[in-house]
Amino acid sequence: MQKFILLAIAALLSPLFVASATHGEDAAASSEKKPLQVLLVAGGCCHDYTSQTKILKEGLEERINAKVTVVLSDNTTTRARFDIYESDDWADGYDVVIHDECSADVIEKPYVNRILKQHLDGVPAVNLHCAMHSYRWDDFRKPVQDGADNAGWYEMLGLQSTGHGPKFPIDIKHLDKHPITAGMEDWTTINEELYNNVRVFDGASALIQGIQETPPNKRQLKQNPNAQAKEATAVVAWTNEYGPNKTRIFSTSLGHQNETVADARYMDLVSRGVLWAAGQLDETTASAE
Repeated sequence: MQKFILLAIAALLSPLFVASATHGEDAAASSEKKPLQVLLVAGGCCHDYTSQTKILKEGLEERINAKVTVVLSDNTTTRARFDIYESDDWADGYDVVIHDECSADVIEKPYVNRILKQHLDGVPAVNLHCAMHSYRWDDFRKPVQDGADNAGWYEMLGLQSTGHGPKFPIDIKHLDKHPITAGMEDWTTINEELYNNVRVFDGASALIQGIQETPPNKRQLKQNPNAQAKEATAVVAWTNEYGPNKTRIFSTSLGHQNETVADARYMDLVSRGVLWAAGQLDETTASAE
């Protein structure tokens, strides 16, 4: 009789155990499917950010499990500021921040330090194109020194750039093997801007090199009919470990033209950069794609 009672109790409890296990599996699956929360901050001088934010948002959400929130400034000058940065906890709730602003003449240190503090505290970042030429002051055209008053933004980027040449195609050459660029092939852009490299910081690792050939212009040919084309080379994509937390930072200086941003090869690069910065891309996942 006692054995019968025990079997009956077990039969009653069995569905509860199964339901509990199933709930646990569903919770784990739900957690795995949770999209990355990505903040895209864009605006400022010299680019079609209205179109490019749409291209980036759609391209990222098509490629990776992410929800992209866009903060777009209607200020089209180098003094574009963003209300979101006025809060100390501006990055709360986001897994990765994409900086796509062009704010070269925004030089208020408390404002810039608020941006950097979130990344120092561990929020990963992806920096695109003119973000490399933002938040700079004093004699920024010379290599900045570690810890200098005007070095903060460059230290986050991992590379100091101060300008670019004319718009001509750039040959893209992949360098060291890395999960971000695994399996990617060399290619040539349309007319783009090659950003110079003034200084590469110790924590940075070059991923892609850009080579641009610039033919002589009319003035140069007038002075010298035999003038030859000039070739310039620069790092155009790299990673960086920022601050004491070694926050993951990915950057590419490519992306002036809407057509370049919409190019599948560019979008693949940015998408992988986002995944890597968020810690969701390694040798295994990269090779499996």
